[in-house]
Amino acid sequence: MKNPAVVAGVGMVPFAKPGASAPYYDMGAEAARRALADAGLDYDKVQQAYVGYVYGDSTCGQRALYPVGMTGIPVVNVNNNCSTGSTALFLARQAVASGAADCVIALGFEQMKPGALGSYFDDRPTPFEAFDQVCNELVGHPDTPMAIRYFGGAGMAHMEKYGTRAETFAKIRAKASRHAVNNPVALFRKEVTVEDVMASPVLIGPMTRLMACPPTCGAAAAIVCSEAFARQHGLDARVTIIAQAMTTDTPSTFEARNMMQLVGSDMARAAADQVYEAAGIGPGDVDVVELHDCFATNELLTYEALGLAPEGGGEKMVEDGDNTYGGRVVTNPSGGLLSKGHPLGATGLAQCTELVQQLRGQAEARQVDGARVALQHNLGLGGACVVTMYQASWTGERHD
Repeated sequence: MKNPAVVAGVGMVPFAKPGASAPYYDMGAEAARRALADAGLDYDKVQQAYVGYVYGDSTCGQRALYPVGMTGIPVVNVNNNCSTGSTALFLARQAVASGAADCVIALGFEQMKPGALGSYFDDRPTPFEAFDQVCNELVGHPDTPMAIRYFGGAGMAHMEKYGTRAETFAKIRAKASRHAVNNPVALFRKEVTVEDVMASPVLIGPMTRLMACPPTCGAAAAIVCSEAFARQHGLDARVTIIAQAMTTDTPSTFEARNMMQLVGSDMARAAADQVYEAAGIGPGDVDVVELHDCFATNELLTYEALGLAPEGGGEKMVEDGDNTYGGRVVTNPSGGLLSKGHPLGATGLAQCTELVQQLRGQAEARQVDGARVALQHNLGLGGACVVTMYQASWTGERHD
């Protein structure tokens, strides 16, 4: 990258159940203020803004940022389904790396309704027509909510191909709950056992209700700037984005006739490969990961797509405890989407917040010892996947 991008400030609000949160614009403004305060920066120094949300009218980004400051800067509204927050981060990093801007804010928020995800535009064709056709043919259950069919079907495909057990997915969910106990901004902080997960109501195939992330409201933000800007303004420059990639679907998504590909495993693998090549750092060098565990089944698939486990080796990674503290790489120390919650537009920036805190050594009871390299994976069906690699340096000024 021409100009390495520093993540100088991060902030998020505690996630909440639908109906229990502030309006989206209040959550967004508060997350932006927290990121600015973390950076020690006034809003009038920010030159561009990229604001992500899925459910909302156009220019909601302006509505959230105007209470923070009306400085006339470009505000770009972003929607890329569940990868919306990291798409905003991708654009912010790209603006800095290209030299188009010296300091940018990426903001994401979501004010969600209870229940399963659905379309708000029933008067026009859905972008999921081709996805739904394959899913209907491979999985059936057309009356089951879309995301449950997709990711439940992907879990069943992994079980059929590799002999993976349903209890393995339950172990991933139980692990998420243990991590979330130590996260004050997570939605669900109660620890659950494998038995609890298996005993919860079945949604489809191996998937039970506790293996699915809840609809959530929340907001998160990041201040991204150049190294020169950080030095000039005395900002914390310890955490840098050293590689990042965004990928979309290729023909294999549909031609493979496999639910694992339909939910983005090939997109994730391609993005991860690009990031490892650009960074010169492989999966074995990663200390901590925040990945898109919208369902416990997808966490296991993502281990393999990111190269954290070999193909078919996700179950062994879980059984060996290599996905948690004391293991090879700590995955989702925040509790992940399964426990922290999944406000679609905010998720990617909440992942960023967690990893920046980990690399600064500010994660308190969640801290991964010696964390220096962090990997982020954020997936949106339809489709887009963003993979980001962060590295810690102790040459920047410390704020803690």
